[in-house]
Amino acid sequence: MKGALVLLILLATFASGAFAHEVRPAYLELRQTGPETYAALWKVPGLGEDLRLGLYVELPAGCTNVTEPRASMVDNAYTERWTVNCAGGLTGGTIRIAGLTATATDVLARLERLDGTTQVTRLMPAAPSFMVEAAPRAMQVARTYLMLGVEHILGGIDHLLFVLALLILVKGTRRLIATVTAFTVAHSLTLAGATLGVVHVPGPPVEAAIALSIVFVAAEIIRSRQGNAGLTERFPWVVAFTFGLLHGFGFASALNEVGLPQSAILVALLFFNVGVEIGQLLFIASVFAVIALVWQVTRRIGMSQPAWAWRVPPYVIGSVAAFWIIQRIAAF
Repeated sequence: MKGALVLLILLATFASGAFAHEVRPAYLELRQTGPETYAALWKVPGLGEDLRLGLYVELPAGCTNVTEPRASMVDNAYTERWTVNCAGGLTGGTIRIAGLTATATDVLARLERLDGTTQVTRLMPAAPSFMVEAAPRAMQVARTYLMLGVEHILGGIDHLLFVLALLILVKGTRRLIATVTAFTVAHSLTLAGATLGVVHVPGPPVEAAIALSIVFVAAEIIRSRQGNAGLTERFPWVVAFTFGLLHGFGFASALNEVGLPQSAILVALLFFNVGVEIGQLLFIASVFAVIALVWQVTRRIGMSQPAWAWRVPPYVIGSVAAFWIIQRIAAF
């Protein structure tokens, strides 16, 4: 693939993002325990020490606390749990997140009703409130989970680094299409299996194995450039499918945190997966677009890349992934 300079720019962006402060969404969960009572969970990203984002839940006027909020700070996240009573229930009421308009983060709100149905809504600074509906509409479920899928893949630096390594290593349009398709099929299978409870794999080992898969492909790039065709270069779709199974478990862990609406499980699962694919295609298209643009610019100005430039992408990819392996194993 032409343009090691472009890849260096992309990798510098990824590396800085990998070690920068994580911009995590806040999370609100309201689980109905009676006709008018709800168990509330409010999780806000921490800012180090005992500091937190200034975000606060504002429930409808008819709601009063049954128990005082129990607060804790764990893993740089501020958490509150309490029980609330809402006269007549929450249906038709508006829930607002005070302070959200002054931040750059999002809030994921999940309401679980007594009948097992759920309403999942993503709140943003431009839209800091939502109305509780009697039952989720299929289109709302589809739109919410589609956006969650897109955001998850575009925010998943480890998944994107793996895809980037494949783009560097695999030559030829047909082989690249086959490789990306194999990766897509594999992670779709494990995403569905893990989310529906057919397969269960502990999260921490999976996350460490995902980082290890990135190191493996980075090493394959170096081996290929030295004239030794490795397994990935000879059978890229096999490697993509195998590691795609691991990445699917990673996608499932994110989806399990949100949960699936019982009345529209298949719709939510389908559109989350579609969102992941859209985000993946957007990333691939952006990589090729940037490469084409920079290649045109460098050709016009007569700029040539040094002989050692090809080493930068795989070593940066491998180094970042190796750091993740150590970090994730230490968190077991």
